[in-house]
Amino acid sequence: MITMKRNLAKRSETAMRADPMDAAGVALWRRVADDLERGIAEGRYAAGARLPGEIEIAEHFHVNRHTVRRALAALATRGLVRAERGSGTYVETPRIAYPISARTRFSEIVGSSGRAAGGRLIASAVEPAEREIARRLAIKTQAPVVRLEALRHADRTPLCVATSWLPQERFPDAARIYAAVRSMTRTLAHFGVRDYRRASTRIVAALVDATDAMRLELGPGRPLLVVDSVDVDQTGQPVLTTRARFAAERLELVIED
Repeated sequence: MITMKRNLAKRSETAMRADPMDAAGVALWRRVADDLERGIAEGRYAAGARLPGEIEIAEHFHVNRHTVRRALAALATRGLVRAERGSGTYVETPRIAYPISARTRFSEIVGSSGRAAGGRLIASAVEPAEREIARRLAIKTQAPVVRLEALRHADRTPLCVATSWLPQERFPDAARIYAAVRSMTRTLAHFGVRDYRRASTRIVAALVDATDAMRLELGPGRPLLVVDSVDVDQTGQPVLTTRARFAAERLELVIED
């Protein structure tokens, strides 16, 4: 009986530590989250900086690691920090103003914000064009298209996953070229398209799926801005159509005339 009472007492103590309250009745995880948020707002933790580790935060606030994890999860849900597996937790950078206009170039937009633009090819295939893709590209349904999946980022922060389709007849080796140059503008230039412009843009909101959540380092169910677009060459001929999924908490779309 004495042993049972001791076990129950230990379980009760553990439960209290899981979500402790201070004298004012405020959960400690919330107090930790509020203090870290103030540090971010005041510049103690700069945008893009790595936060101290869980153990260090726990020792500083005299709480357990479960409390720290809950505080960091709350900040991540609000888009203030992001966790990188095996690396740590980083302060999110301010949103990038991303203009949508007749000339929309990812590298130029990110570069003008003072950040380093980057991207890499993560998948590619040659496939028959579905009806909607064929319509956008003004080609026959089932005509072969090159599909490119690219991850684009600003500094070290993933910003969007983009799926682009190009007519295979006009751009037969687009995947190899893009993998080498990591730029759609330079890829098109390789095939003689020296300039191109945005012909149409359609924007909708969506929730991230499991695959894009992993690629963009987002929590499950976080919001996306999905941008479907068609770009044309100087003669008005479509050269590519793209579906880009942007992390909504990392940029704002600005529609320009």
